[in-house]
Amino acid sequence: MRHCSVQVRGLLTRHELDRYNALMDVGHFLEQQLRYDLVYTVQKEIDILILPAIERLKEKSRQRDRDTEAYLAQKGRGDARFAYDDADEE
Repeated sequence: MRHCSVQVRGLLTRHELDRYNALMDVGHFLEQQLRYDLVYTVQKEIDILILPAIERLKEKSRQRDRDTEAYLAQKGRGDARFAYDDADEE
């Protein structure tokens, strides 16, 4: 069974996390029983289950990019203002 990343697990809702853990338990049991045909099906369910958390992670990344862009734009305006003030002093 393949685990999802810690970042994705951190963004699962309580219900999704409970279901994820239960499916992982079932998958590990099936692996012990050498029922890899059924493990494949359980892994597909896990992959579907974590899709919303992956989207939430992507949205957090996009928001961070927007915040960085806004910060840099604001900083750029501030630097230009200081350069203008320095020119007045000369």
